[in-house]
Amino acid sequence: MPEVEVKKGEPIDRALKRLKGKMESEGVLEEIRRLRAFETPAQRTKRKARATAKRNRNNRFRFTLYDKSDKAKSDSE
Repeated sequence: MPEVEVKKGEPIDRALKRLKGKMESEGVLEEIRRLRAFETPAQRTKRKARATAKRNRNNRFRFTLYDKSDKAKSDSE
């Protein structure tokens, strides 16, 4: 479970916001939402497919920013 120390003079709201951010990044909130109600096998498959598509969408842009063929074209000129 993520922990956040409240610094001296820091508003509680800011500490709660940091705690929420840590919990979101670790996937705690997503797991709580998922376990709140029963999930059918079809819903589980859809959720996993959406997560995979989101990961692939992020990776596609990371690897297409720099193309080696572009460098080869500029070197030959």
